[in-house]
Amino acid sequence: MADPNRKRPLRVLHCPEMVGGHPQQLARAERALGLDSWSVVWQACQFNYTCDEILCAGHVSGWHRGWMRVKMLARALVHFDVIHFNFGLSLMPEVHAQRHVLWNRFVGSAELVDLPLLKYAGKTIIFTFQGDDARQGDCLDKYAEFDWRREFGSDYYSVPTDAHKRWRIDKIARWADRIYALNPDLLRVLPPSAQFIPYAHVDLDKFKPRTPPANWIPRVMHAPSHRGVKGTRYVLETVDRLRRDGVTFDFELVEGKTHAEATTIYQQVDLVIDQLLLGWYGGLAVECMALGIPVISYIRHQDLEFVPPAMRAELPLIRADRMTLYWVLKEWLTIRRAELPEVGRRCREFVEAWHNPLKIARTLADEYYGLRQRTRVRRSA
Repeated sequence: MADPNRKRPLRVLHCPEMVGGHPQQLARAERALGLDSWSVVWQACQFNYTCDEILCAGHVSGWHRGWMRVKMLARALVHFDVIHFNFGLSLMPEVHAQRHVLWNRFVGSAELVDLPLLKYAGKTIIFTFQGDDARQGDCLDKYAEFDWRREFGSDYYSVPTDAHKRWRIDKIARWADRIYALNPDLLRVLPPSAQFIPYAHVDLDKFKPRTPPANWIPRVMHAPSHRGVKGTRYVLETVDRLRRDGVTFDFELVEGKTHAEATTIYQQVDLVIDQLLLGWYGGLAVECMALGIPVISYIRHQDLEFVPPAMRAELPLIRADRMTLYWVLKEWLTIRRAELPEVGRRCREFVEAWHNPLKIARTLADEYYGLRQRTRVRRSA
């Protein structure tokens, strides 16, 4: 897919973090379509996702990291046409509530300063928000059915961090050509022009439907990245209650594993519990559905307005919240257990239809070229 105006592939930079493996898989899919896409991160993440390029191996000083930011910005200005930022981050450091006030004042003077530089250089700027990079406590107070202070901890969000996120979002909206969100609830705090985009991090050639394990005793798995956010205490309470009531099943809580280690465990389970609070499903759910594993998750009805009608009509997830999990899990472990393989089959079909990286990359490529053309028209006017 070469750019007809330049007679070469469009050059796309995905940066600067590897949250959920989403940017790396997009870069691979875009390359498969003919784009010259490249994924760069500052450091390897704890889950050991692969990446095209890691800039800082091991522990490095703040000065070294700062120099790498300057070098990466220079590369972006010279070698790329489209800069696709992920997790709401740019190439400049972000003010952080836990850092020293003098450091934050220094960082604050440079925060997001790369965006106007990139824009003036004629670059197309894309942002994808993925979760807590945009989510705010006061918005959860308004829309959520749970007390986030009790579940996540009273300092998980704060008035200053909410205000800072709003400032960043407003400034990003000024310079970005397009803003995406991987979770529909984020569109309540992003600009009206922001769009929902599905997770695209699963390589369907590697995550093939597995043959359901012949477990005489059904196996249930829960793999939280953050226990409070995922509603893990409700999962554990439900597991204990079902066992006391005589329901026979195995349960595995997966934590502290690399992505490869966790994927090996997925192959042996019959049912996965994703999350019970935030109202959408995460990357874990997509991976398990790609393997043909049924997933239980809470889907907030009010947020479905941001999801394409056809996608929400085909959602195959088994729905439960923290109040209904006991009854839902009991039903699927007993009288409806024989239906699990059919649900798993529909889960795989759903991922092929809505989370296929090549389909999503094709949509993005069309968007990139359309935005590039608009940029050329504006600069020639």
